[in-house]
Amino acid sequence: MTPAIVWFRRDLRLKDNPALCAAARRGGPVIPVFVLDEEGEGRWAPGPASRGWLHHSLRSLDLSLRERGSRLVVARGGSLEALRRIARRTGARAAYWGRRYEPAALAGDRAVEAALAGDGIDARSFGGALLFEPESVANREGGPFRVFTPFWRRCLELPVAAPERLGAKGLAAPAAWPESLDIDALGLLPRKEWDPGLAESWRPGERGAAARLKRFVSRAIESYAADRDRPDLDGTSGLSPWLHFGEIGPRQVWSAVRALSRESGVFPPGNGARAFLGELGWREFAHHLLFHFPDTPESPLRPAFGRFPWGGDPGGRMLGAWQTGRTGYPIVDAGMRQLEHTGWMHNRVRMIVASFLVKHLRLSWTHGAKWFWNTLVDADLANNTLGWQWSAGCGADAAPYFRIFAPVRQGMRFDPAGAYVRRWVPELAKLPGAFIHCPWKAPADALAAAGVSLGRSYPRPIVDHAAARAAALGAFRSLRAGGAA
Repeated sequence: MTPAIVWFRRDLRLKDNPALCAAARRGGPVIPVFVLDEEGEGRWAPGPASRGWLHHSLRSLDLSLRERGSRLVVARGGSLEALRRIARRTGARAAYWGRRYEPAALAGDRAVEAALAGDGIDARSFGGALLFEPESVANREGGPFRVFTPFWRRCLELPVAAPERLGAKGLAAPAAWPESLDIDALGLLPRKEWDPGLAESWRPGERGAAARLKRFVSRAIESYAADRDRPDLDGTSGLSPWLHFGEIGPRQVWSAVRALSRESGVFPPGNGARAFLGELGWREFAHHLLFHFPDTPESPLRPAFGRFPWGGDPGGRMLGAWQTGRTGYPIVDAGMRQLEHTGWMHNRVRMIVASFLVKHLRLSWTHGAKWFWNTLVDADLANNTLGWQWSAGCGADAAPYFRIFAPVRQGMRFDPAGAYVRRWVPELAKLPGAFIHCPWKAPADALAAAGVSLGRSYPRPIVDHAAARAAALGAFRSLRAGGAA
C-alpha cells in the first residue's frame, strides 16, 4: 500500500483526529506533515504569542508521534509545493487534513485539493474542529444565523458525533523519511521576555489539554455558571488555547461532559455544564459567522457602523496606555497586564477592556482586535472577530452600543475583594478594598500607607467615566440620526 500524507494544521493531536484515523484505516505508511505557510494565512498570520504556543505544540506532537514509531515532517513555504514535494519523494498517493474555516485557509484548501487530485492523489479534508459544520446549520429560510440563541437551539437538535479512536497500534512508517526541518528552524518562539510567563502559565500539547479538561470537569464545572465571571477565581475551563490549536477537539470536550450524566441519565447534568456547553456553542457560532461572512475580520457585519464617528488619538497616547495597562482603571489595567504576562485574559475582563477601548476611548474595535491577535495565545480569527464586534455593537447578536461597562462597578462586582487587581497591578496591592478599584478616591493617608503616588507609581484615569460615557452616547446618537443604526 502506498503512503498517505496527514497534513497537520489546527488539529495538533492524535486522539479524535479524523484525518489521521482515515489514513490509519487506509493501511500503509502514514507521513505526518506540518507546513509553516505564513503567506497562506493571508492577512492573518499567527502573532508572536500564538507562534510561541505553536512551537511547543509541535514539539509535543512530534514526541507523541515518535512514541508510536512515527515522527513529524516539518516544512516551510507554500503548502501545495511542500505536499507535492513530499508526495513525489515518498510515492504517497493520498493526502488527508483537517478542515479550517478562515477565508484564506478555505481558499487555499480548495486549491490544494484540486491540484493534488489533478496529480492523481486522493486528497480530502475532514471535519472535527467543530461540533457542527457551518453549512449544516441553517435558519428556516436556509440561510445563516445572525443571532446566537436560535442558532444554538438549532444545533442542539442535531446529533454530536462521538470522538474517533485511532487505536493502540503504532503508525506504519515509510521506507524512507523525507527531509525535514527542525522545529527550532521555524523561528516560532516569541520575544525572550515573554517566555517565563508563558512557561509558567501553560502546558501546550495534547497531554496538557487532557489534564486541563479532566481538572475542570472534576472540580469546577458544577460551579461554572456562578464562577465563570469571576477573574479572581479559577472558575473557567481555560481550554481556549488548546481548542484553537486542535490539541483537543470539541467532541472530546462534549463527550467528557456527557460522561458526567452516566449515573443520572440527565444531560446536561447541571446548570454549570449547561452554561459551559453554551460557551462551546458560542465558539461554534463564531465559526458559523466567519464562514458565511468572511469580510467580518476587517469590516463590521452591520455595514452602517462603517460610518461610526470614532474619536481621535493624537500620537496614539490613549491606545498605548490601554495596551500597556496604564489607563488608571485597575480592572482594565489588570486585564491588559495579565494578557502581556500570560498571553491570555479572563473572558469577563476581555469584555471590560474591550468596552473601555471602543466606548470610553472611542477607538475602533479593529485596534483591539489586532492587539489581541498579536498577544493572545488563543488568538482565533472567528472568536476574536465575534468578540470585538459584539463589544462594539456592530456584529451579530451584539451588545447595544449604549451598553457601556462602568469599570469601577464591574471591578467591584466581579473582583469584590480586589484579588485579581492585587495580583496583576501589584503597585496597588496594599490599598484598602474600598479603594482598590478607584484609587483616585482614596484619601491621601490611605494612598501614602499603601505606597501609592497617583500620577507616578500608578496613573490617574486617562478619561473621566461620566464624560466618556456621555461622548460615546452622543456619537451613537449621531450615527442613528443619520439613519445608520
